[in-house]
Amino acid sequence: MFHVVLYEPEIPPNTGNIIRLCANTGSILHLIHPLGFELSEKQVRRAGLDYHDMACVHEYQSLESFQEQVQPNRLLACSTRASRHYSECVFRPGDALLFGPETRGLPQALLDRLPDEQLLRIPMVEQSRSLNLSNASAIILYEAWRQVGFPGAR
Repeated sequence: MFHVVLYEPEIPPNTGNIIRLCANTGSILHLIHPLGFELSEKQVRRAGLDYHDMACVHEYQSLESFQEQVQPNRLLACSTRASRHYSECVFRPGDALLFGPETRGLPQALLDRLPDEQLLRIPMVEQSRSLNLSNASAIILYEAWRQVGFPGAR
């Protein structure tokens, strides 16, 4: 099982898509406040379709609160400012995949607190800025799940 952690997400449909992603992979979604929307918003529910009841979603007032309560194996921050490709990481069950807000990414101060080997990026062509949050989380989560043998999959 993996933890997907959205730090201050801003766009409702992205979170809805990630709810669906987590339901389909047996992962737990953790939302760090403040959120740029209400979870009950129609856009979140529409994007998540009928997966809300199948997904495990928790909310926290801070990243520190999440870490204290969940105590994940490792916190792996996903950022365009990282130098290590996600495909170079050996994922382990219990890892937490941390993604930043859509318009600004994870704060540099947060990235600076983590060792370089816990900072991951998705390779892109030189002129690209970033991928959509739900696409980026799907790419990295599925690689992590693949590496551990897709437990629970049919």
